[in-house]
Formats: sequence, C-alpha cells, structure tokens
Amino acid sequence: MRPRVLTKLTLGTAAAAALGLLATLAPAADAHPRPTPRPPAAEHALKRVGYFTQWGIYGRNFQVKDLDTSGTAGKLSHINYAFGIVDKAGKCVIGPVPGSDPWADYVRPVDAATSVDGTADTDTQPLAGNFNQLRDLKAKHPNLKVMISLGGWSGSAYFSDAVRTPESRRALVSSCIDLYIKGNLPQDGARGGAGAAAGLFDGIDLDWEWPGSEGNPGNVIRPEDKVNFTALVREFRNQLDAYGRSLPKRKHYELSAYVPTAPAKIDAGFEVAKIMRDFDFVNLQGYDFHVSGETTANQQSALFAKNDWSVEGTVKSWLRRGAPAHKLVVGMPFYGQGWTGVTGGGDGLGQPAAGPAPATWAPGSEDYKNLKKLADSGTYKLYRGHRNGHAWLFDGTTLWTYDDPAVLRTKANWVRTHGLAGAMVWSLDGDTVDGELIGAIDRGLTRR
Repeated sequence: MRPRVLTKLTLGTAAAAALGLLATLAPAADAHPRPTPRPPAAEHALKRVGYFTQWGIYGRNFQVKDLDTSGTAGKLSHINYAFGIVDKAGKCVIGPVPGSDPWADYVRPVDAATSVDGTADTDTQPLAGNFNQLRDLKAKHPNLKVMISLGGWSGSAYFSDAVRTPESRRALVSSCIDLYIKGNLPQDGARGGAGAAAGLFDGIDLDWEWPGSEGNPGNVIRPEDKVNFTALVREFRNQLDAYGRSLPKRKHYELSAYVPTAPAKIDAGFEVAKIMRDFDFVNLQGYDFHVSGETTANQQSALFAKNDWSVEGTVKSWLRRGAPAHKLVVGMPFYGQGWTGVTGGGDGLGQPAAGPAPATWAPGSEDYKNLKKLADSGTYKLYRGHRNGHAWLFDGTTLWTYDDPAVLRTKANWVRTHGLAGAMVWSLDGDTVDGELIGAIDRGLTRR
C-alpha cells in the first residue's frame, strides 16, 4: 500500500468522456477551484465500500454487530471482507496457512450479546463466526453486498505463480468460486461443509499488491504479471458469469479490485482499458501517499497537491489510461500516519522527523477514533490545508496527518460532483462508535 517514486505522466488514449472529465479536474495554476459540477450518477447508485478486517474482532474488539449498532451498515453498499488467502499451490484456501483464520471466519461461536440478531450460535450449526454474522447483517440490510477480498499487502506473495498459465488461472478462479461463492467450506467439527456459506458473498475483490512491481518484501514479481492479470480478470469474469447464469434465479456476481496510485505501478501491472471492461468497479488507493517510514512529515491523503501525490492525481492517472469515471471508487482512510521528533518549527508539515510516532497497534499508524481523542485533548493543534483538502495534528514534536469528518465530506462531495463511482474506506474499525466518519461520507455523497 506504499507508493514509490513518482514518474512523469504520459497521456494515454482515453475515451472522450474521460478526457472531458479530466478538463474539469485540472486546477488553475495558482489555486484549486471548486470542481465544475457535472451530471453525477444517481445518488442511490453511488458506492459506499468499507473493508471489514477479519482480525479486528480481537484487540480492537470490532464486531460485525458494531456495523449495525453504529448505523454504518445502513450507509454502506458493499462490505469487503479482508482477506481471503491464495496459497503456494495457487488456490483459494481457508486453513492452516499464514494469514488464514478459520476460527474468526466461521468456527468461533458468537454469543447473543455480540450477535447481530440477538441469538447465540449453537454447537451444531455449520456456519458461525464472522461469516454467519455477516449473513445476518445482510438479512437485516437487504441491499448490502459482501465481497471477499483476496490478497492484501501481506497476502499477495503467490499471485504471480498462480496466474502464469491458462490452466493455473482456471484452477485458481475455480477454487475461489467453490470456496466463497458456492460456500463449500472445509469441515471443522460441526462447522463448514458443502454449501455452508452459500449466498453470503456477492462477488470477489482482487487485492493483488502489486502485479509487475514491488509490494511486500518477498512477493514474486514478473514482467508478464501485467498481461497475466488481464487474463486473470477475464477468467474471473467468465466463471462468475457462468455460475450466476446456472442458478435457478440468475445472479450477477460483482468483480472489483484495489488498485494503486503510482503511475509506474499502474503501467507495470495494469492494462487499464482492457481490465475495466470486466470489472464492475475498482477501488483507487487514496491514501499512504506519504508514510511514517519516511524521514519527512507529510500529507498521506490530500485531495489536491501541487507536484505531489493526491486523490485528484490518482483519478487523473486512471482516466488518462482509459478507465471510465463511473467505475472509479475513491479510497479514503479511517486512520492516520504519524511522525515524532519533528523539528523545524511552524506547523510541522514538510519538516524533518526522527521516526514513526508511537501508536496503539503499530508505530506510525493510528485509528481515527484515537486521533479524535488527541484532537480533543487540547495538547495538539488542528491544521487544515483548505486549498489541498487535508488535515493534520501537531503538538510541536509529533504530527499526525489524517482525514476527519470535514475532509471526508469535502472529498465525498468532490466524488459526487465529478461523476465518479463512490467512496471506499480502509478500514471500518477505525471509525467512532457512532459512525462519525461514514456519516460524513454519506452526507457528502447525498448532498446533505
């Protein structure tokens, strides 16, 4: 999820509609004007995608039920469940492999107080854990869709091996559909079995980070990843469509992906115009433009930024390469990046830093709900880059750059007025108990 060196943009061939949108996105030389209004998609159709982390049920104690009690579920169109695992053999698996947690997914019994419907899991039901709670959440919110996200930053090591041949791609896709779409879970005592999770997942989200370029250390990378990714997307589209047509009541299974901001990574791994024909939408990286491992405190998610990473720049990069605006969902963070030992005075932004700031779960990264407490403590000053659409906290030594409700509402309004597809958030467990951030996004997308 960390962008690398920015390369000079070269305008590629794009549809006329995309080029027209680019003209409205470009800021003036010395200012960032308000976006030129365009006919947006119907507001009810704008996507609100949120990642639910499998591991969030532990230390953060963020349960599926919290999506309901906070009001978040009613403001989402999609939940992306993070993450499904592709193993060394090139198959989707749930079991004793790194990153997989069957206990959290479908084995763990959930008590009545923690459940969505107020009913405790029994010892004999085939589906429990997060999967059963998500199924109950969908029953309560019939328009909500759940996607299984495959890979992630630490789970993308074996994609390149898995997609090298037509046979291996067919086998990978077939295994993912069997496990998640058909719901044929591994047997674990009373849990699992044929069709145990049938009907839970409404599609697949590909989180290969990144085809053809550096991701997490140890990932397999090949130049041919780019064309093989295109073929993988086509294989998913074909098999999902075939299975959907085979059902007594036909169903369209959605296909999406998480895709990068860096132009070099886009060009190394994505044949944009080709893959966008098969995707229902893609979720653009709209954060981690700068990270706490760098030696300078900087913005991580600005809407605009002259000669630097930005949401606007990411959207332009995908439009230039042929992506249609109505399939671009803009990623927004529910966490902040932080530095300590910041010197140089002023507001801290752009100043040297000694290292990542101490934080609750990992140095340099903190949930919004905890940053809100810092903002309310009186020890930090809140700064806003009004022309750039971002915010940060600074106490003279430690700086946190993050998106608060004001920033998120501005971004969501910008998405709506520019005819984009909607907003995605990483991750839902960073919000407050009353869903402060998702509420701000919802208001921005619906002109409230």
